Amino acid sequence: MKRKKIINDPVYGFITIPFDTVQRIIDHPWFQRLARIRQLGLTSLVYPGALHTRFHHALGAMYLMTTAIDTLRSKGHEITEEEAEAATIAILLHDIGHGPFSHALENLLVHVDHEYLSDLFMQRLNQEFQGKLTEAIRIFNDEHPKKFLHQLVSSQLDVDRLDYLNRDSFFTGVSEGVISSERIIKMLEVAGGNLVVEEKGLYSVEKFIIARRLMYWQVYLHKTTLAAEHMLISIIKRARELCQNGEQLFGSGPLLDFLSNDYGKKDFESRSELLDLFALLDDFDVLSAVKSWANHPDKTLSILCKSLIDRRLFKISISKSSPEQQQIDSIKQKISAHFNVDLNLADYLVLTGKVWNSAYKVNENNINILFKDGRLTDIAEASDNLNISSLSSTVTKYFLASPYLGS
Repeated sequence: MKRKKIINDPVYGFITIPFDTVQRIIDHPWFQRLARIRQLGLTSLVYPGALHTRFHHALGAMYLMTTAIDTLRSKGHEITEEEAEAATIAILLHDIGHGPFSHALENLLVHVDHEYLSDLFMQRLNQEFQGKLTEAIRIFNDEHPKKFLHQLVSSQLDVDRLDYLNRDSFFTGVSEGVISSERIIKMLEVAGGNLVVEEKGLYSVEKFIIARRLMYWQVYLHKTTLAAEHMLISIIKRARELCQNGEQLFGSGPLLDFLSNDYGKKDFESRSELLDLFALLDDFDVLSAVKSWANHPDKTLSILCKSLIDRRLFKISISKSSPEQQQIDSIKQKISAHFNVDLNLADYLVLTGKVWNSAYKVNENNINILFKDGRLTDIAEASDNLNISSLSSTVTKYFLASPYLGS
């Protein structure tokens, strides 16, 4: 009997790779690429320990999936070995479509989202693995008759979120994100074909929702991280403009190709080699280019790159209302004069936008609590400690960032 491999994970300890096909996927170059993409983009500029990768997260979510399947089986729900393997593969590959710096550059290098690319990667891997990923793809796309398997992969209480909250909390040192994922998983049940939580897990789910809200504002949408990530976005936009105007830029072949062209779904559907090219992109392509562009003769690109590489991050203000256009125009004029760049190029140096978050979305893949008498109640109604309706409301904030010019 072939011995299963074990990985020592910093969050969960020893993790066993449950299936041979899963091990083969982990060994695949496309999956190994995730080890070169940070889970939290540029968050390490705020929390220095946040250097963990999509690879770490995928393995952690895989482990939680195997634990959840064991729990549901112990409660009498039939999950075949084929379904267990498929669900494990689906969660393992759920983020394989992420590009460099994850969400920071979403829809920027290519005009498609990472979920679409994840599906493309899975389809191609399915061909390579001679159809062994067919059930996993059905689960990933919510086409499997056992809906709860998809809900373990993607819902408001899935193993993806259970892993990234604890993992991101661990590596950032932000304790507000710590949740009892083990207890939540032990409280999972299936009712009417859907994933639910036993009444005993109510308080753990409440903590999960609070933790998610706090982690968004304290980590994922931290104002300094926002400044850094929007500086990177501005860098890529300026580099793309220069590339498409015929300027010579340093960069890897794949990066320069995606900067020189505006690829969308039709391109990926008609040209299979684009996915292979995208699979060669990771954080190192972007970082090495940014280091080189810091010395580029284009002053706007150079300012942005030097500021990011040397961690001279833009000064940022966040408010509940959008900044006045007069204020934005005034800052642009000051920036233009200070750096001696054209006023129209100051758009790359004065960054505006908005961010939003809601910790729980009512009437969208609800988290239902199963009471002992058989009643199913949405967490928003079942909770007697939290005002879930308040937590479910979308909070929007506006930001304005620009280079610091001194007092």
